[in-house]
Amino acid sequence: MAKRTAVIDIGSNSARMVVYERTSRYGFYLLNETRSRVRISEGAYEKKGYLQPAAIERACRALSQFLSIAKSYKSRKILCIATSAVRDAPNRKAFIKRVEKELGLKIKVIDGQKEAYLGGLAAANLLPISDAVTVDIGGGSTDLALIRDKKVVAVHSMNLGTVRLKELFFDKKKPIEAAEAYIEEALSTLPESFKNGTAVGIGGTARAITKAIMQRDDYTVEKIHAFRFSASDEMKFLKKIANASVLKLSKYGIKKDRLDTIRPGALILMKVLEKISAKEVISSGAGVREGLFLSDLLRGSNHLFPANFDPSVRSLMDRFCTDTRLAANIASTASTLFEALSTPFDLPEALLKHLQVAAKLSRIGIRLDFYGYHRHSAYMVLNDLDYGFMHEDMILIATLIRFNKRRLPKNSFTKPYKKLLPDPDVLSWLSYIVSLAQAIHASNSYGTIKANYKKGVLSIEAPFDTYLAAERIKELEKPGSIAVKLTTS
Repeated sequence: MAKRTAVIDIGSNSARMVVYERTSRYGFYLLNETRSRVRISEGAYEKKGYLQPAAIERACRALSQFLSIAKSYKSRKILCIATSAVRDAPNRKAFIKRVEKELGLKIKVIDGQKEAYLGGLAAANLLPISDAVTVDIGGGSTDLALIRDKKVVAVHSMNLGTVRLKELFFDKKKPIEAAEAYIEEALSTLPESFKNGTAVGIGGTARAITKAIMQRDDYTVEKIHAFRFSASDEMKFLKKIANASVLKLSKYGIKKDRLDTIRPGALILMKVLEKISAKEVISSGAGVREGLFLSDLLRGSNHLFPANFDPSVRSLMDRFCTDTRLAANIASTASTLFEALSTPFDLPEALLKHLQVAAKLSRIGIRLDFYGYHRHSAYMVLNDLDYGFMHEDMILIATLIRFNKRRLPKNSFTKPYKKLLPDPDVLSWLSYIVSLAQAIHASNSYGTIKANYKKGVLSIEAPFDTYLAAERIKELEKPGSIAVKLTTS
């Protein structure tokens, strides 16, 4: 597979391009994202689906710029797909031929089933979910994928889209009941198997509504991907958006570029959540583009990452870890210490993975600055640990990393994230374990330790000289009454 791959998605509302760079077999990161609001579907639904000249011209100009950007990054592979508006257009062949002739770009038009599958594939691999229904509301269609045990087992596509409903109902000022009836008729084709307590929101409508909820609640994490909200709690909010006048939408936190399509989008989302009996919604920053990239990256592994593989952790390690063997040793030592201390101090087994990831990534900030590496490492995790973790996971890992030198977590740092973090006592012990694991390997020595806790004493046996380690351990702030006995085997 090419080291750098550009993926272009020509949607009904926007055209987007992402450029990914591979860092290892399965490791990758986003190098560039470019968006153009080409509105390829503008005027089409009122004119029997025909793409209009002005929309075609906008699309061609945007695609030309996309290719220039991809070339500047030396992208070896360019994947380009078009969805609902183009596949429904009687003049799509003329559009596709023009793009290929003028720009040398081949466009693959995918059907709704494929579109649904790619969205589901992205969610299954890049969110910590096993079972869910993905809901991708686009400009021309709404596509659903049923995920069971992290596999996409069924897909369904409907001609329900924000631009489609806007032009058919909202622009003509028809009663909202008419739009609701149209949606409900389309939803009547949805198989009964598409029932799930967890819905994954994909696409511009889901992102816009998520941003509005986060803004309203003064949410402390500035990241849409993996944000979770209650479906029942937000039904009234969705209804307000669907029924609001365009002038009042900004009052609800809707951004300018979504003012004309968010009302039909909110109405579709509301009806779909009711239909599938969703109890919670998880927002996804990944969708069709990521799914297309992953279908290429994972073509030899049944479109799934290996078990227990975290792509964001791998990418950070590939790019910023100065010594992967030492990082693995620190993580192993942290696990051994956790096993010794978990029972006496009531540390939840479910948090062991967070501890391991924090220990493994604790030194990645050294690439930026040695003296403040713990701060840099935490910042990098807060901003780049995108895939495979919920917000509470990411915040916990970042907090453990931020305080992995001498001090325990401070209230001034943790207060904004209080609702996302575990009990303060648990947090302190986890932080101490990461700091202790780092201290044990102060001489950058490798080896497997042994640990045992008894009557207030944590006995640690290491297969290397622990002179420097003993000094570092004495400097650590402790979360409770505990003595550390360190010996060399």
